[in-house]
Amino acid sequence: MRSNYFLSFYLFLCQFALGYAPPSVSDLYVNFENVIYIADGLKKSTDKSSLEITHPNATTSWTIDKPAKIEWKTKNIGADKSIRFFLTRNDMVVQELGTFKNTFSTDGIKLAKNIGSGNTYQVVGIELFPDNKYSIAKFATPYFSIINAASDARKIASTSAVSPKNTDVSKPKDFDGRNISYIKEVVFESENISIDIWDHGRQDNDIVSIYLNGETIISKYLLTYWKKNIAVTLNPNKPNELLLYAHNLGKAPPNTVSIEITDGVTSEKIILNSDLKSCEAVLITVNK
Repeated sequence: MRSNYFLSFYLFLCQFALGYAPPSVSDLYVNFENVIYIADGLKKSTDKSSLEITHPNATTSWTIDKPAKIEWKTKNIGADKSIRFFLTRNDMVVQELGTFKNTFSTDGIKLAKNIGSGNTYQVVGIELFPDNKYSIAKFATPYFSIINAASDARKIASTSAVSPKNTDVSKPKDFDGRNISYIKEVVFESENISIDIWDHGRQDNDIVSIYLNGETIISKYLLTYWKKNIAVTLNPNKPNELLLYAHNLGKAPPNTVSIEITDGVTSEKIILNSDLKSCEAVLITVNK
């Protein structure tokens, strides 16, 4: 009864104070429903969305030659929305796993064959085209393991392929007053090789030089994500020393460089670190 009095009083005020014919009762209800609809839509668009990846987790171990599976749960993300997933290692993206509808699971994901074994992998998910652009759901899993048996076998074969006579060769212990640490020995079939270098991790103004057998092949180079390439010829009669020399420490010491060496058949990826007191190096041998 009280609502009827209120409605009648509202109709009277419209006619008396504003000088126009009041709306019909049906119009009032239609307008009221529109207001409720708009308010409800606004509430939905401002609700905070969330994403949680439940698999893989800290106990997961993926194998390169088997399809991978991802499971997740969400809040305030519709089934018609999409989520994009990435595989990272040490906070660097190594593979985009794909974009999938919000169905809470997907399988049959093929992992890249060049991904090495390790236990610092994560899957990162991010909501695409959120209703609330100020609240984008994202999630990173705990670290988990990936096993690449083929890659491990190649590394073992590469290490054992170095002939005993080369491993006995005396290695320089210092360079320009800095200690040298030899982290790896690699073997190639050809003496003509190509070398790519780029910044490993984030760009932080690292400046480096690369030396081959004591001779400068890259001088005072500012590292970026772009790969710098140089072709060189190895000495086939002895182990060749490839050394990283740091000219500064950048913003996040030590200087860290990603290096890829290839002879067109075999390829090796290496990470070298150097600071103002020490240098890291690799020995490269030609298989004769």
